[in-house]
Amino acid sequence: MDIRRITPEARDLPALDDTLRRWWAHGSAHELHPGDLGWHQRLGAEATAAALRVWSRGEEVLGIGLLDGPGLARVALAPGAGSDRELARSIAADATDPERDVLPEGPASLAVRGSEALPEALRERGWRTDEAWALLHCDLAQHPAGGGAAAAEQERSGVRTVVAGPEDTRAVGEVLASAFGMRTVPDPRRWQAMAAAPAARRARCLLARDRDGAPVATVTVWSAGPGLPGLVEPMGVHAEHRGRGLGRLITRAGLEALREMGASGAVVATPAANAAAVATYRSAGFARGADTHDLSRA
Repeated sequence: MDIRRITPEARDLPALDDTLRRWWAHGSAHELHPGDLGWHQRLGAEATAAALRVWSRGEEVLGIGLLDGPGLARVALAPGAGSDRELARSIAADATDPERDVLPEGPASLAVRGSEALPEALRERGWRTDEAWALLHCDLAQHPAGGGAAAAEQERSGVRTVVAGPEDTRAVGEVLASAFGMRTVPDPRRWQAMAAAPAARRARCLLARDRDGAPVATVTVWSAGPGLPGLVEPMGVHAEHRGRGLGRLITRAGLEALREMGASGAVVATPAANAAAVATYRSAGFARGADTHDLSRA
């Protein structure tokens, strides 16, 4: 049976959220977590659906791709589909030809994990190995609970961490804009759109303020459900407050939130070249696994 590719509609997002959760329940890590779709939905449900590509054989979904920025496709494959060469050739052909409406003309990258067939099919079409990503995982069963120690760390740092509510959306945006060098603070309506995402009911956004009430750090964590790994996306420290251990502090607070939601652990990916981010996550309790690489075409 032939491989079919579609661009879903906004009404399909809950089903795709469920599909990704089922894939993670099989015990293997994937390029996309349900939280990735939830974070993307800050741009709106229609925009998120338009950025997705779904590959199926018959009624079975085999691949989900997210166009996560200019010229970047992140592709998750169903358990066992990483060795499906017909699927790999189909995705590679779609990603290589701009007229197939997966990636635009010009330089482009594709990220995938747990597959040998897809990178091989891409290389046969002239793609090459590109940016390395550090994959980090925290096993909450092995990670000591925060409890009083976490409270004491916050007290020493002079910060207070709270669950961000609607009244905090501006402050969260200010921290992220500073942390990631954005020119403008994100429109608070983006957080309202994100709150409507299927994954949002399993998410928690935390905000740290200093003794003067200034927002200094934030993290959003996404659970895939009890017993499954959660996702850290995003985490940021205001540029004016770096060097105080606040990245470690807010990340640990996020891990405690995931523990409360029943997550088995947490995953995060960051560019391997970003030594500061890797060090922050490791200091918070993450272990670094094998790096993965994007593939790119000119």
